[in-house]
Amino acid sequence: MRNTFHLKTLAIAIAAFSVASVTNAAGLDRSGQDVTAFLQDGTYAEAVYTYIDADVSGYDSANNVPTNNTYVRGDKTGDIAEYYDFFRYGVKTDINETFSVGILYDEPFGAAAKYTGDNNFVSKGDINASITQLTGGRFNAETLGPEIQDLREQAQAAGAEAQRLGQLAATATDPQVAQGLAQQAQAQAAAAQGFVSEATGLGTANAIAQAEAANAGEGTNVEVRSNSLTAILGAKFGANKEFQVYGGPVAQRIESEVKLRGLAYGPATGYTSRNSPDMDYGYIAGIAYSKPEIALKAALTYRSEIDHNMKVAETYPLAGVIAGDPAAANRTSNMEITTPKSVNFDFQTGINPTTLATAKVRWVPWGDFKITPPLYNEVSKRSYGPDGLNLVEYEEDQWQVELGLAKRVAPALAISGTVGWDSGAGNPVTSLGPIEGYYSAGLGAKYNVTENWAVSAGGKYLWFGDAQGVLPSDKIVGDFQDNDGYIFGVKLSYQDTK
Repeated sequence: MRNTFHLKTLAIAIAAFSVASVTNAAGLDRSGQDVTAFLQDGTYAEAVYTYIDADVSGYDSANNVPTNNTYVRGDKTGDIAEYYDFFRYGVKTDINETFSVGILYDEPFGAAAKYTGDNNFVSKGDINASITQLTGGRFNAETLGPEIQDLREQAQAAGAEAQRLGQLAATATDPQVAQGLAQQAQAQAAAAQGFVSEATGLGTANAIAQAEAANAGEGTNVEVRSNSLTAILGAKFGANKEFQVYGGPVAQRIESEVKLRGLAYGPATGYTSRNSPDMDYGYIAGIAYSKPEIALKAALTYRSEIDHNMKVAETYPLAGVIAGDPAAANRTSNMEITTPKSVNFDFQTGINPTTLATAKVRWVPWGDFKITPPLYNEVSKRSYGPDGLNLVEYEEDQWQVELGLAKRVAPALAISGTVGWDSGAGNPVTSLGPIEGYYSAGLGAKYNVTENWAVSAGGKYLWFGDAQGVLPSDKIVGDFQDNDGYIFGVKLSYQDTK
């Protein structure tokens, strides 16, 4: 005889998942952009609080020569991950047997990292030691200036000699003599250019040391916050209303602040950017299928990219040195950021009248995402070609999978467990978030206080993937291994299926 798994019977087990299965680690992903609140039966509302605490530590690189990308294990970074928390709210109701409406709030993208202690991601203010490290031990604060002056004089002398030989080559009547003089002129010109390049490099080292000293005691820091509000209209169809299509507009607000400090960032040390909050819009669309007699629900949800055009205030000390004008180190301009699209697949089915199995799959194309502040990019073009560098970028897309099982153990109590995997967004990865995905295990529980009101709580332990921190220039500046973290969430929910 076939069992029938009524959703009302399994309601406690179903809700036990939604707290224990929150958050992601790839790129800037945080909330997972969950829409399951809208897929609940009847009138439903929830408020969820999530707290994330990670331990991400490693070693900096002892190699601070900007032109040398070789990684050499240096000092410990200490824990760079700051705690991060956010809220999620959702409410939906059925207008009739066909149409449903809902509003969801979440904080989809974010970051919180700060370097402290004695490492190369913190400005120390010792100009002499900085110059020694930046020049690979060849010079210090006392010897650098005379060396730069000597190189400039050699460049001037070689340039003058190249000009003299060039003039002689132009007036020589013997072709062989003219050719020899021309070759000597070219060699002197190349030598002059070499002296200029070396003097410029040493001058840059001095400018880096000065910029680093100007922010003595400050550590590298990044803070990204976002808010999203989604309005959804759904329409059911099919012989038993088993199918549903849904969609609606999405309003998204994002802001950030980045501070690059210490010798690890080379010419970019002292760089600061602050983005004014910007609100822009996208959309959501999806399709769902349900079979209540076996508690089966499946939903595929697409969220669009959202283009932001925001004001960004940048400070880049090296830009003032290059321009010979301190005012050039500060600029306020417009910057475009496109937050990525995503696809979520949510699935659940009853195994028996008190047990439920679930699966979640999420894809986010972080490989297409980049942050390119105008002043930062402009300065980088001097050394890295006409396209310059992005401040933040990722190599790969994110895939996240989570499997779960929930069991109603008492009329008002259910427990759940989950295991998960997140691919991360590539390795090496930005030093502002040096994690390559994770494996996870979680537990959750839900208690029905009344027929309609319930409280849920859950936790998840994360084993982070090892990653190397890299600069946009491809220089490896850190190595982060054997890190972990945990998540705690609590939810208050209301549901009326009558």
